[in-house]
Amino acid sequence: MNLIMKMLAAPATVLALWAVSAQAATNDEIAKRLEPVGQVCVQGQECKGMEVAVAAGGGGGAKSPDDVIAKHCNACHGTGLLGAPKIGDTAAWKDRADHQGGLDGLLAKAITGLNAMPPKGTCADCSDDELKGAIEKMSGLK
Repeated sequence: MNLIMKMLAAPATVLALWAVSAQAATNDEIAKRLEPVGQVCVQGQECKGMEVAVAAGGGGGAKSPDDVIAKHCNACHGTGLLGAPKIGDTAAWKDRADHQGGLDGLLAKAITGLNAMPPKGTCADCSDDELKGAIEKMSGLK
């Protein structure tokens, strides 16, 4: 009987060691999955590991009206999609400006969105001045 117990104890010990090692690996995997995917950095405070991201995508210079138009406005205003006034159609833009309160009224509508146009015409990081420059360039109004 003693021999049978020894024969059963050896595989049980191996199985127990395997279970403990499998559990440790599982805990490591769980910890890895629960790691944050990013970090929040506060301007003016040191933020380790974020230097590349800040340099690559941060602030930058002001966008030119041509850049804003090419990236965010041309898809609809280039073709007049869904009734958008076309780029260079000063009469259509003037008519809109007269009904919206001038260039500042057009800017206000561009910021909040109008009909099918989303707020800021998909340029969420554009400043009001950059949007105004794009509107002036597309409309020919000053």
